[in-house]
Amino acid sequence: MNSFGRIFKITSFGESHGAGIGVVIDGCPAGLALDLEAIQYELDRRKPGQNRLMTQRKESDTFEVLSGLVENVTSGAPMAFLVRNEDQRSTDYAHIAQQFRPSHADYTYFAKYGIRDHRGGGRSSARETIARVIGGAVARQLLAQACGMRFQAWVSAVGQVTWEGRPASEAPSEAGEHSPVSQDSEMVRCPDPVAATQMVSAIDAARKDGDSLGGIISCSIQGVPVGLGEPVFDKVHALLGYAMLGINAVKGFELGSGFAGSQQRGSTHNDAFYTDQDGRTRTRTNNSGGIQGGISNGEEIYFRVAFKPTSTIMKDQESIDDAGESVVLKGKGRHDPCVVPRAVPIVEAMAALVMADLWLRGRGSRV
Repeated sequence: MNSFGRIFKITSFGESHGAGIGVVIDGCPAGLALDLEAIQYELDRRKPGQNRLMTQRKESDTFEVLSGLVENVTSGAPMAFLVRNEDQRSTDYAHIAQQFRPSHADYTYFAKYGIRDHRGGGRSSARETIARVIGGAVARQLLAQACGMRFQAWVSAVGQVTWEGRPASEAPSEAGEHSPVSQDSEMVRCPDPVAATQMVSAIDAARKDGDSLGGIISCSIQGVPVGLGEPVFDKVHALLGYAMLGINAVKGFELGSGFAGSQQRGSTHNDAFYTDQDGRTRTRTNNSGGIQGGISNGEEIYFRVAFKPTSTIMKDQESIDDAGESVVLKGKGRHDPCVVPRAVPIVEAMAALVMADLWLRGRGSRV
């Protein structure tokens, strides 16, 4: 499948070393005034070469609008966006034309299709997520204007380094306790400067050793209306889990209390209801992660996404070729030693795509 969503639907196309990556967005309501600079901002957060912790492939990732807008306002027609590739080095992958990289999609693609694009992995490359980021940038503008929904993700773990706090903007009562954003915080997208410095050091050490690290991204969705989602198969958290597990390198998803909740008793885990001063139904805790019975309850939706270490490393690895012969695979090319910092806008984008689709299912087709 190259499409995602029912009403607000995206279809991505292109390969890592082809002419470019693009997306067609269908089902976006007419009359939405789009901030194109905000879309480019999201792409800039995802693009390679931002700092030494990321692949040094040099791409501007500047998008072109091919259809669907009239003076930057959606017309209701399908929108098409294209980002052209500028810095492909396909020869970097010549040595793996017949070899299968460990933990990559090389073998499974070849087994399924009988052919594969070895140049950067083709469609299996994380460069495909450009399409998702563009789609998500449009979706979050729709939701911001329609109901004030907001998305924020951050890195909460890299390797063994973890941070259990919350960004200042998501925890107003603690706003004064956070230091100004440090350079390391910007590099790894962890709000805490102390943890960020430790994360940078861990990634640097793995990179210098020719190795890689994984990590965890936490995400908060605020301003969610009560009643989104379906009670059986299209539960909000089921769709969010499906979306997150469709991101390259993701190996785990947990909502609210997640796996830790399995160690509690119901008397401590249950979220007690109360009526606030504005007459709204609220919960005193949020172990449910803003979703009960598959339907949003109006509280913050909070989840975490686990990413494996980058598969391509600069160490020799045992493998086989497409004839089944043993080979020693040499690590080459330009790759992220840890994909987690660049995945933050991707997590936000996929969350926005899910929530936009759910909002439109229950709210109609005009802004």
